[in-house]
Amino acid sequence: MIRSKTSLAAKSLLAWLRLTNRKRTYAELDRFRRSIESSQAKGDRGPIRAIWRRFDVTWSEVDGRPCYTIRPAGGGGDGNHVLYFHGGAYVHQIQHDHWRFFGRLIDRTGCSVTVPIYPLAPVHQCPETTAFVRRAYDEFAAGAAPEDQIVMGDSAGAGIALALTKALRDEGRPMPKETVLLSPWLDLTLSHPAQPALDERDPYLALTGLNEAARLYSGQLSRTDPRLSPLSGDLSGLGALTVYIGTKDVLLSDARRLHTLCTEQGVPLSYHEYEGMIHAWMLASIPEARLALEEIAHLVDRSLVKSV
Repeated sequence: MIRSKTSLAAKSLLAWLRLTNRKRTYAELDRFRRSIESSQAKGDRGPIRAIWRRFDVTWSEVDGRPCYTIRPAGGGGDGNHVLYFHGGAYVHQIQHDHWRFFGRLIDRTGCSVTVPIYPLAPVHQCPETTAFVRRAYDEFAAGAAPEDQIVMGDSAGAGIALALTKALRDEGRPMPKETVLLSPWLDLTLSHPAQPALDERDPYLALTGLNEAARLYSGQLSRTDPRLSPLSGDLSGLGALTVYIGTKDVLLSDARRLHTLCTEQGVPLSYHEYEGMIHAWMLASIPEARLALEEIAHLVDRSLVKSV
């Protein structure tokens, strides 16, 4: 599905990004490295105040790292469960917009959402993060019926989500009913020939910063390793996949390649490409994000209907 109409609010957001030159954070290596230091120096601050005030929040640990499960206030959330991995290029902490998105999703569906705060590069690299993700899955999702499970993530977190789903399949374990990928980063080689032109259109991300993040996260591993680049290899048997992407996102090539590969391999994929949208626009306060949230909520509701 391709949506070509862009709202005034989205156009205003795009203009603001260009006016403030937000792309410099990813386009200039020194600035990107400073952004990593600044983000990680803040540490984990947990959910924003509105989440603590409006929902029931449970704090727990996996490998000494915080994980937060958010449920509707006063009970509920015992049906469908979303295991969510946040974006941030494997080097940045979870953002306020993530928590606001979780709140809107819970309001709409009554689901529960668990957010593992996974270890970040450069201090931690792919093998450690992957091991943590698996233990978090075993702790918070493996005990639920597969038809009640939704694995979701944005950007780097979407790459983690797809890599997790593929690993579960390879081990012969039950698949989550839905794997939802928002502006996914699925190929850390950043080698697609379309990406330089996409970089010029993207007002936020840039290949310079992404390549540095990929270097820091991959360490000694080849960037073609499926834990780093889950776009590679067989995609069959993964359950239902859903992708949301915008055309002003340097990672658009990843999403389009996933669409092509799923078509070639007969893998069911619900593909949503929005004209003029930026990276991770689904988390913003714009009409397109509200529409995407409604569609994502239907995925959660659909699983719940099938599980009762």
